Amino acid sequence: MKINVVLSPSNVDELHFSGKTTVVIDVLRASTTIVTALMNGAKEIVPVGSVEFAMKASSNMFGGQTLICGERNAKKIDGFNLGNSPLEYTNDAIGGKSIVFFTTNGTKAIVKAKYSNEVLLASFLNLSAVVKYLLELKKPFEILCAGNNNNFCLEDTVCAGKLISETASLSQNVELSDSGLAAVSIAKTFGKNLKKMFSESEHGNFLIGNGFEEDLKYCAKLNITELIPVFASSVIKTLSRQSQEQQVSGLSTIS
Repeated sequence: MKINVVLSPSNVDELHFSGKTTVVIDVLRASTTIVTALMNGAKEIVPVGSVEFAMKASSNMFGGQTLICGERNAKKIDGFNLGNSPLEYTNDAIGGKSIVFFTTNGTKAIVKAKYSNEVLLASFLNLSAVVKYLLELKKPFEILCAGNNNNFCLEDTVCAGKLISETASLSQNVELSDSGLAAVSIAKTFGKNLKKMFSESEHGNFLIGNGFEEDLKYCAKLNITELIPVFASSVIKTLSRQSQEQQVSGLSTIS
């Protein structure tokens, strides 16, 4: 099982992911918000790569049952229903509804991985659940860090490193790329106190400066759900146990 980490979406083109299993991480905050929205009853989430496409996509869906949500430079976009704070995504706000979702970094990374055979979303909230599923698949996989404006970011890399370390601790058949080795090393150095790491990171500081310190506390919660978001046919939904079993039963072991 070979694991590679793409430290920024700008490092590869879309075809890099063709036929692969890809885990997308945007800890602060898109992947955390998506996990939270699905935990709290969202029907589905449609990630888009631009504000213009968000407006177009939402106009083609069912009015009252569809929300248009997201941020630009951490702040809710004018005319959108919600921003990108996971704390906004309560059952009362989003339960049973479809969400068209745009963010500065995360949704662009998700869309970039669209040619993958399977796209999963990870955050600290569901890290162990993603590891368990990847171990059941027994396939090589890519980790795509959403980064910060196409640059390396600390928090996504720490999450990637922790995901790799947990995978390696449960399997003897793991091979890491150089970037995978680097992510593990970075996670060992900076991943002992997630909230502290967030407050020291560039993007974490930016969020604190814009009034989102409570988001950082929430995003640092570890393994509070078994839910795994999966992106397929342009939509993110919860990976059901039935579909998990179908995926795993159809695979032969790949070393």
